[in-house]
Amino acid sequence: MAIIGGMVAALCVSGAGGAGAIFEKIAGVFSPKNNPVSAAKASPVELERQRPQKQAEMLLARAVSRNDGATDQIQAHVDSWRGKIKWNSQISQLTTVALNSSDMSVRASGIEVQLAAYGLAKNEPTVNGLVREADSGDHAQKIWALWALGLLGNRGVQTDRVVQVLTAHLQGRAKDSDEDSRRWAVEALALLGTDSTIAPLLDTMHNDPSALVRERAACSLAESGMLTHEQRMTAVPQLINYSDDSALDAQTHAWAFQALHDITKQPLPNDSASWREWYQKSVVSVR
Repeated sequence: MAIIGGMVAALCVSGAGGAGAIFEKIAGVFSPKNNPVSAAKASPVELERQRPQKQAEMLLARAVSRNDGATDQIQAHVDSWRGKIKWNSQISQLTTVALNSSDMSVRASGIEVQLAAYGLAKNEPTVNGLVREADSGDHAQKIWALWALGLLGNRGVQTDRVVQVLTAHLQGRAKDSDEDSRRWAVEALALLGTDSTIAPLLDTMHNDPSALVRERAACSLAESGMLTHEQRMTAVPQLINYSDDSALDAQTHAWAFQALHDITKQPLPNDSASWREWYQKSVVSVR
């Protein structure tokens, strides 16, 4: 349950300033002013004197504080941490900041540390086990498995298969699909960061019966997860269509406009015609 709490905290909260606001609020704890030791650059000698748990905490704190070389040091050490570090409140807070960072390499470091803290090997047998757990009758185990599949898929472990499994849960084809499992399938898809996740996220934003799940899909397209800016831009035409789709309610229209603002940073009004005109002139014409 502590791990699940950390998963929840790591997600952007739309309507509360988004991922950037979360980063600013929590990152202060790990800033050079408040945490001068962790913010300093780790020397190889200093780092090797520490136990793996402390190494992970020190380097992730430095990564979220944007210390040069911290993400490279995490990549160099993370495989040796697996099975030797544990999930605790410090790792939970740090991965929360990392997964909401505007720096994609810091987000990737957060994913790597989570996998190490979970003790998950990056291989096919691990995916096989998680797929089985994603069909578990134990609800907490099920949603954790969905999240963990997203982490592994992001690291290139059977990514295509993971997309298929998560989409099956998202679309209700999996056994015992419910609002919560669909929500966590959305969160996991957002972690993958592949082109193939955009269509199911858009479909979910439009068609899922749950307002919560639709909101999470919108947030995943807008700013959370591991999609690049270029990938998010490919969702813009459909988001413009959603902004005045008569099949959608006013709240989903609002989420579409919010996603458009987050992706494009354009100061346009919540008016579909204005967005279509901007897109035709500024994006289509450039292509």
